[in-house]
Amino acid sequence: MERLVGTTARGIRAPIVRMGDDIVEIVVKSVLDAATSGGFVLRDRDVIAVTEAIVARAQGNYATLDQIADDIRAKFGAETLGVVFPILSRNRFAMVLKGIAMGVEKIVLMLSYPSDEVGNSLVDLDLLDEKGVDPWTDVLTEARYRELFGYQKHPFTGVDYVEYYKELISGAGSEVEIVFANDCRAILEYTKNVLCCDIHTRARTKRMLSAAGAEKVFCLDAILSASRNGSGYNEDFGLLGSNKATDSSVKLFPRDGQPVVEAIQRRIRVETGKDVEVMIYGDGAFKDPVGKIWELADPVVSPAYTTGLEGQPNEVKLKYLADNEFPDLSGDELRQAISNYIRNKDKDLVGKMASQGTTPRRLTDLIGSLADLTSGSGDKGTPIVLVQGYFDNFTD
Repeated sequence: MERLVGTTARGIRAPIVRMGDDIVEIVVKSVLDAATSGGFVLRDRDVIAVTEAIVARAQGNYATLDQIADDIRAKFGAETLGVVFPILSRNRFAMVLKGIAMGVEKIVLMLSYPSDEVGNSLVDLDLLDEKGVDPWTDVLTEARYRELFGYQKHPFTGVDYVEYYKELISGAGSEVEIVFANDCRAILEYTKNVLCCDIHTRARTKRMLSAAGAEKVFCLDAILSASRNGSGYNEDFGLLGSNKATDSSVKLFPRDGQPVVEAIQRRIRVETGKDVEVMIYGDGAFKDPVGKIWELADPVVSPAYTTGLEGQPNEVKLKYLADNEFPDLSGDELRQAISNYIRNKDKDLVGKMASQGTTPRRLTDLIGSLADLTSGSGDKGTPIVLVQGYFDNFTD
């Protein structure tokens, strides 16, 4: 009987991972035990996706707020620091902000509006129109922001992030001033020392600030890019991708992930004879239609993956073939014609009409997003995701 199931994604339960644990052993054992328990078998080109959190935990890649403060002082001194374009997040940025504040005498916090970089809203767009505010040109003080918009709470978390961040900074012993702008150069009216806290636009922000006369300008990827007083670190991303661990520490994005994914791949080959692909994934890249939040608060979806996950899908659109290439066929005749077309499709379909409507994204971004949605961010207890059949098509 032909196989009628296409792509599946299974959340794989695993033990709670602690610092020093053998993450390769845990992942391999968890997948093999799940296969036995769940009555399925591994196949070639299955994908084992491992959340970045358990890799970083096994590595012990943590830093305290004091260590963040020390690195800030080493790079900027203890003078007034401009902190521009942070995202609005208790998990992703609050502890980082507190650590930054512990290292300087004053922070000028510049928030983008009406939302942060990943879509967390400060002000409704319609309210901007009503008040006659142009977010591309208008720079607002905190007093003017309150006069215009009052106290706005995040629709999902119920937090007024302006007040929350202000209290975090002052509670850490630093003076604070808050402004709202979307041109990063506006911060230079307050200080020439700037920390760029945006994620995906950070290179442009740094370039613009440097060209406009900033004296000291770093991005978050330069903070804890090396160990500070025994801290964890990430040489590529620094504090980007970090999140709250405790009230006095953060967990950093994992480092040295390539040896991990390759070791898992080798172990699975030894144990099963199957050639699987392996990736470490963080946040997926997708947008919530209600809250307008773009999920990707990590610098990349996947910081490490095996070579078979390079590139992007090379697929044709079945409905295009049915409606345009074979409009007069039906039933088995149509099925055979489409199957033959797929078997003989070009190796590169970029720009071809037969591929229109397919998703032009990298494999790691697509599969990582699928894994993130499958594992969730709460109490499912499935930090490993097994994706099967992703590389199948209509002919398999």
